[in-house]
Amino acid sequence: MSGKLKSLEEIKAIVVDARTNGKKVAFTNGCFDLLHRGHVHVLRAARACADLLIVGINSDQSVKQIKGPKRPVLPESDRCELLGAMEMVDFVILFNEPDPYNLISAIRPDVLVKGGDWKTEKIIGADMVEEAGGRVVVVPYIKGFSTTEIIERIKNSDG
Repeated sequence: MSGKLKSLEEIKAIVVDARTNGKKVAFTNGCFDLLHRGHVHVLRAARACADLLIVGINSDQSVKQIKGPKRPVLPESDRCELLGAMEMVDFVILFNEPDPYNLISAIRPDVLVKGGDWKTEKIIGADMVEEAGGRVVVVPYIKGFSTTEIIERIKNSDG
């Protein structure tokens, strides 16, 4: 497993240290099932917003709650390893809840980043981040690059 996977206590200490050194912290989250170009696009944009990027990954249990019993396609250990291998990702944290509210509350990122399929008013934790003086960034969506669309293309292919 990647050395980038951290517990909440470790992440909180990392954030305190970063802020002590004048660094900005960005946070994004998702299921990241079948990592694809759309994910990479959002992660690059998120990293460009701050000095440090923390990525919250839904556990297998929470992905099932959100996406249904046939998901995730890749287990949480694989998804954490793949994201941890990406140079723009500084740290990864796994969470069991269906949404990242408690995680965002604990981390209090300077920048909260989501993909363009989200409206700012629907982004969980956006109000909390903005009230603390942070900002919310919505990265434009790349059409055709969602895990659900990719799974549908695979299911409908002749090969």
